[in-house]
Amino acid sequence: MQLSRKVLRTVAAPAVAALVAGGCAPGTIPGETASPTASPRTGTAAPVPSRPIELETTYEQVIKRVLPSIVQITTGEALGSGIVYDTDGHILTNAHVVGAATTFQVTLATGGKPRRARLVSSYPPGDLAIIQVENKNGLTPATFGRSANLKVGQIVLAMGNPLGFSGSVTQGIVSALGRTVTGERHAGGGAATITNAVQTSAPINPGNSGGALVDLSGQVIGIPTLAAVDPNQGAAPGLGFAIPSDTATDIARQIIRYGRVVNSHRAALGVRVGTAVDAEGDPVGVAVGSVSPGGGADNAGIRPGDVIVKVNGTPTPTATALSQVLVTLKPGDAAKVELMQPDGTKRTVTVVLSELPAGG
Repeated sequence: MQLSRKVLRTVAAPAVAALVAGGCAPGTIPGETASPTASPRTGTAAPVPSRPIELETTYEQVIKRVLPSIVQITTGEALGSGIVYDTDGHILTNAHVVGAATTFQVTLATGGKPRRARLVSSYPPGDLAIIQVENKNGLTPATFGRSANLKVGQIVLAMGNPLGFSGSVTQGIVSALGRTVTGERHAGGGAATITNAVQTSAPINPGNSGGALVDLSGQVIGIPTLAAVDPNQGAAPGLGFAIPSDTATDIARQIIRYGRVVNSHRAALGVRVGTAVDAEGDPVGVAVGSVSPGGGADNAGIRPGDVIVKVNGTPTPTATALSQVLVTLKPGDAAKVELMQPDGTKRTVTVVLSELPAGG
């Protein structure tokens, strides 16, 4: 079975019903039947290897250290997670968590009444946002690590509020690095494409978005954002993605300092596009709807009605495919763009890429 590249964002609805399984009779072990002739337990346990105990202790220490920095964000329609960024009340989260909302209720993991918060700025292309709480008392900022130093196989913990269960923790490993993934469209912005995403086996469920992916030193190394979905079987267990901390902290610093993203570090053609389809409805390329005056595409002679079919030799059958190619390039790069014109002829032009603006 081939896994679809489709990914879903992990915002949860605010109301959650918990299903509780039936318990076991006292003194029995699930799945076993008590024997009337069985010998009574002596109360002494067999020796346990020290290494598992050391790992368990490490988990406990990391959770105790980081969990107070994880908050629940409620917009009125959905809920997600966030990370306390500083003592000034700034909370880092996903753009799709805040959606089109501008005011929020924030609840600390340590409890207490929800606190009012307002939107500072959202950056939908990178699926990141900063909000700020009015009451800054008792905030515990998280410590952010360098995602550039991550290794495949590292143990990580995902902390957040899946399905509304605040303060939840799941465990896994860094299962891959350098992924490029695209989520679904959401309120307040289009579909975000994340480059250098951290793939993890730690379960990421609805409501985990905007929380923390943490290493065993207690440092945040990613923002859980997407879960992979198989079109036939639904969510793919153990296949989630996080925005790398290096990207998240860069965007957070810009928003806090300037009130917006001033340098996206992302390349753009300077066009607005949509997916073009053939008579059977199959995608055939990216239709150019408009061209930014003076931009790279304009200077290269790309015009509305042209259909982009390849960039640097890579097919771009959909707008998502085009985005995934562009995130691998940098502003100032020269890209070979193959076009299909309205009359059916094809030509290739060279476009000097500009910078993707904060609004996408």
